Amino acid sequence: MDLLEISQSIRKLRLQQGLTVEQLAKKSGFSKGFISQVENFRITPSLKALNAISAALGVPLSAVLGSESAVPDYTLGSVEKGEEILRNDNALYNMRYLALAYKQLGRKLDPFIIEYRKSAIERPLLMHDTEEFFLLLEGDVEFFIGSNNKSEKLVAGDTIYLRADLPHRVQLAENCEFARAMVIYSQKN
Repeated sequence: MDLLEISQSIRKLRLQQGLTVEQLAKKSGFSKGFISQVENFRITPSLKALNAISAALGVPLSAVLGSESAVPDYTLGSVEKGEEILRNDNALYNMRYLALAYKQLGRKLDPFIIEYRKSAIERPLLMHDTEEFFLLLEGDVEFFIGSNNKSEKLVAGDTIYLRADLPHRVQLAENCEFARAMVIYSQKN
């Protein structure tokens, strides 16, 4: 089961049907927060939950689970050509997520390039149930950890390794217009 592929399949099917997160939550019997966490691959839903979500979407479970083809030994990619995905209302915060290993089934890591641009809206603290490695490639950022009162200033080349379930967020440093980072999330066992 590939969590990223499942989350994006659910979001795509929901949007194709013109449903809001709230509407899908109501139809499936889950909370809006739960559906949002599933679509943003913050949690790993049970098979029972996936079955209820697929039923609410009116599709077979296989449509949500994605392809079941043989797992390749490797996939080639480029940091310049990642698969753009939607996550945590990223467009609202002027961010881009580019999945670098989207097609590698059965992977244990989810590497991304994340691009940050100035935004009028401050992103809230987020957390997820997997570990995270962050490498700032370009620009300067403030990396908030645990609360909005504690931040670390990062410059290109700096890294942070976070344990699971630690609230955090990133924002551009005061005089920075653009930043780019590689972020690697572990898959939940």
